Amino acid sequence: MAHILVVDDEQDLLELVRYNLAQEGHRVDTANSGEAALTQVAKQPPALVVLDLMLPGISGLEVCRALKKSPDTRTIAILMLTARGEDQDVVRGLERGADDYVTKPFVPAVLVARVAALLRRQTTPPDPSAEGASTDIPALLKCGTLTIDSGRHQVQVAGAEVHLTPTEFRIVQLLASRPSWVFSRRQIVDQVMGEYHAVTERSVDVQVAGLRRKLGGEGCRIETVRGVGYRFSES
Repeated sequence: MAHILVVDDEQDLLELVRYNLAQEGHRVDTANSGEAALTQVAKQPPALVVLDLMLPGISGLEVCRALKKSPDTRTIAILMLTARGEDQDVVRGLERGADDYVTKPFVPAVLVARVAALLRRQTTPPDPSAEGASTDIPALLKCGTLTIDSGRHQVQVAGAEVHLTPTEFRIVQLLASRPSWVFSRRQIVDQVMGEYHAVTERSVDVQVAGLRRKLGGEGCRIETVRGVGYRFSES
């Protein structure tokens, strides 16, 4: 079981999330502000943060950006809590490195399942048995100056490490495992983000756009197939 930090300024919701995650055996800490969240993370980094975007003082978006910017905390998974219909907040959160989101109001069982999926994604590779996936993903993938080391969960471009979120890593690993194969957005969601994931096509596009930027000159290998999805080019 994992150490999880829940951050929200609504006490009732904070207790609801804490209770349901604790019932699954997780060790759960709570914070009611962005400042308190950053302080607690600095003292004892959790494996995952459930983070409300609408916080007093330091916003959830700022907390997310700070965590993903620091080498000591960038691997912490972040599940955003957003108000229903606030698509721009979702996009901004994903651009800052958040791994998933749940809209309020939510069913506790769905949030618990999404947390479990995120924790699995930190330690396991994409499902090779899913439709369109490679049945034999090599531990080391190389193309041009791009190297993807699954064992070390590390990506390098021209020998320099590129710091990716868990979701970004799994996307490039999935696409590179089968060059020239076109993966639809739905396949990417199913194989990389897991079940219970109510994402939009826009959120997949945001993840890919961020991945391309981080890969620099090698980012152009991730090609858009209009109306379908994405593929990885070896040329």
